[in-house]
Formats: sequence, structure tokens, C-alpha cells
Amino acid sequence: MLKKVKLTNIYNAQMSEVIVDTDEDAKAVFGAGKAPNETAEVTDIRGADEFVNRITQKKPSLEESAQFFNGMARCLQRNISINKGLELMTGRLKSPRFRGAVADISRSIMGGEKMSDAFAQHPDLFTEDVLALIKAGEESGQIDMVFQQITSGREKSLRILRKLRAGMIYPVIVILLAVVVVIVMSFTLIPAVSKLYASMNVALPLPTQGLIWFSDLLLHRPYMAALPIIALVALFKNWGKIYRIPKVQIALSRIPTVGNLIKKTAAMVSFRILALLLQANVRVATALEIAAKSANHVEFEAFFLRVRDHIVDGLSMPESFLMEAHLLGADGRGIASIVQMAGETGGMNEVLDQIASDYEEQLDLMSAQIDKLLEPFVLIILGSVVGGIIYAIYGPIFGLSKVILPKKEGEAPPGASAPAVPGR
Repeated sequence: MLKKVKLTNIYNAQMSEVIVDTDEDAKAVFGAGKAPNETAEVTDIRGADEFVNRITQKKPSLEESAQFFNGMARCLQRNISINKGLELMTGRLKSPRFRGAVADISRSIMGGEKMSDAFAQHPDLFTEDVLALIKAGEESGQIDMVFQQITSGREKSLRILRKLRAGMIYPVIVILLAVVVVIVMSFTLIPAVSKLYASMNVALPLPTQGLIWFSDLLLHRPYMAALPIIALVALFKNWGKIYRIPKVQIALSRIPTVGNLIKKTAAMVSFRILALLLQANVRVATALEIAAKSANHVEFEAFFLRVRDHIVDGLSMPESFLMEAHLLGADGRGIASIVQMAGETGGMNEVLDQIASDYEEQLDLMSAQIDKLLEPFVLIILGSVVGGIIYAIYGPIFGLSKVILPKKEGEAPPGASAPAVPGR
């Protein structure tokens, strides 16, 4: 349930409103970050207002998560209690969901629950690798260091993702413009062309028939023009769910450039999480299982799970990596050799973190040039749209000669020379 908290400063009467996603007024006041010199008034948001607010309010993000763990690490390093740290962090949070979760975590910890159990009640915000690190930090008494490690890993991933998203702006704009152009032509140019071809009784090719059908659909049902835009927005909004389909991941991984970006991103995330978990003394089998789920890629998930199975059967990590290196593609053999060297010299978690850093550097270079890397695909999309429209509109023109200049029976074809007259 969404709750609106109106905070009023008792000295200058300045007011501010904060939205918190929680089930109790007391949690809403805590999540709103009420200061000692403020009064709070809580009202429930229901019905259509709740629906609109859930759509328009800021959603939890990786950046907000990094800020939260960074702030908590600083508080714990300065011997500030966990509950006080959570209270201080509520003022920095932006999304109602995160504010409500922090309030709920504070209530659970004050009720005697372990920190890891309190965080585990919100799996949509805190993934399995984070929960495993928190649990390891509790057992070792180094929760502040664990929070700092989580912050470092999230900030590194966030830096790469920001560059990738910035580079994707150009392709997205091109696709949207192509859709808009097709819709505008369907209302303006296509109806005129359709009437011309209909009056001449010309057999139309399939692309032209499809374009005319689409134009007629929009003319009789104008609201259908919004469907392509809605479909694209829905695609981008639900891309996370679509991408989790194994066949989609494999298909995208086979696309040049795009597949390389996807695989390197999965490798960077999974190896870094594996290094953090091993550094926090999480059991190797558990760490590999969590790394498999965090990779968010079916091929890397299969790799780490098979390595885990080999280790459970009694093999060492270098042997297990070597047996399944083929699943990592061209880089697999090199990674297996590095892990084998670490098995001899020690420092497995440092080596895995270095592998993640190497992938991060490669992604950093690729993300800086992603607009150039994706330019061929953008040109293919533009060429397909423009070429398809030109062919659909002008293709039938090449058959108009049969209509405009019909051939009479016994008449010589146009351009043929007259027969020679005998005696001349």
C-alpha cells in the first residue's frame, strides 16, 4: 500500500511530501526520513491515485542500491548502530519501494531478527549474492567491509551500464522515427497511391498489398496507430522478462557485436560476484551456484553449475574449469589457465577479480564506441524500412506500361522497325 507522508518543519512551517510503499503508518514515517524537528501526517493513497503513483513514481535502481550500501558501510565504520544507519539512509532514498523496505528491515532487526533474514524478506531488491555476502559478513563480524564490497561491485557495474545505455539512445531513436514515418505515410501518401492503383486495375505485389492494408486499418481505426508505439514501449519495459527466456539469450548471443557485449557483461558480473563470495569465505559450491544465477545468461549459468557439480564430486576448481572451459567460448581456455595458475600459487579470489576487471576494461572500451559498433545494425534497419517502403510504393509502376500502352492484336511491339517494302 502506498502512503503519503506530509512532513512539516516546526520552526519555519516548510512542508514536503514523501511517498512510502508500506503497510503501516509508523513504517511510513520511518521510511519518509522524519527529522526530530518535523511533524508527520500520514494519509493512504488508494484507487486511481495509487495506480497513477505506482506508474509515475521512481522505481528502485542499481544506483540507489549502491548509494544505500555505501551509506550503510560509512555508518557502520563510524560505529553507528544498524538501526540508526537505516534511519539516516531513508533521507537519501528516492523510490517508495526502497523506503518501505528499509523501514521494514529496521522493524525486523529491532524485533530480534538477523540482518540477513530481514534483508531476505525483500528478494526483489536484494539478490542472492547480496544476501550471501551479508550472511558471511554477519558470521565474520565484518559487515561494514561486506557492504563496502557490495558498493564497489555495484558502482563498477553501474558505470558500464550507464555507458551502454547512453550508446543505445541513438538506435532506439532511429527505430522510433522509422515507426513514426511509416504511420504518417499510412495516413497521407498511401491512400492516394492506393486510389491510383485501384483505378488502373493493376496486380499489386504482396508488400504493396500489406502497406495498403495497414493504411486502411489506420484510416478506419485511427487508435491503432498507437499500437506500434505501445508495443515498443512494452518491449523495452518488459525486456528483463523477455531476456530471461533461454532461447532469446542464445539467439542474441549469436549476433555479431551484440553477442560479444552480452557475453562479456555476463562474465564480468558473474566472476566479480564469485570473487566477492570467496573473499567473504562463502562455501565454494554455494558461491558457484549464486554466481550462476547472477550471470543472467543461460550459457554462463550452465558453466558455473557444472563446475559446482565437479567440485562436489571431489575435483579441484582448476580441474573443473578446464573440463568446462569450452562453454565460455574463445576465452575459456585462457581463463582455465589463469585459474590453474591460481590453484598453484594461491589467491583464487584475487585472480577471479582480475578476470572480472579485464572484462570490465574490455566492456569500457566497447561501451565508449557502442554507437559506432551498432551503426551497421542501425543502417540495416533504416535500409530495410526505406527500401521496403520504396519497393511497396513504386514497385507496381513497372507494370503500368501494360495498362497505359496495351498491345493490340497483330500490332508490332513498340520500337520495332517497319518491314522493308519490295522494289524500294
